[in-house]
Amino acid sequence: MTTFLTCLRSAKAVRRALPAAAALLLAAGAAPAVAVSHDGLPGNWLQLTVTHGDSRSSDTRGTLLLCDPPQGHSRAAEACDVLARADGNVDALTGDSGRVCTLVYAPVTVRAQGRWNGRPVDYQRTFGNDCEREALTGAVFALDDQEVPEA
Repeated sequence: MTTFLTCLRSAKAVRRALPAAAALLLAAGAAPAVAVSHDGLPGNWLQLTVTHGDSRSSDTRGTLLLCDPPQGHSRAAEACDVLARADGNVDALTGDSGRVCTLVYAPVTVRAQGRWNGRPVDYQRTFGNDCEREALTGAVFALDDQEVPEA
């Protein structure tokens, strides 16, 4: 009988400790991820993200674009060339001004953060759709290697 009572007390102690242990595990898992600093990278580089959708439902993709030599996504050489012509100023990208896009609203938010010729770059903009994004920024934010069909 003594063994049975000891087991019963142990089971009660475990049941009381479980919520505290679960809370500790959840707190440890919910800790924010540590951001990786790319400040030590040589040459020109940008951390690029593309988010399709709005804040309620979104799909975000990202990559690190390195331009010495070009690497980071399938159109890295083209993206680095476009950025070099704009001296790393994403706002100054010329894109394809003759491109015609549909007026379908499918928001795409892009962000570029990094360094170009020793200067910090921090750019963010929301476009009406992928076609508009591609027309204005060219290959820079073409992370998924899919050409946007012309209308």
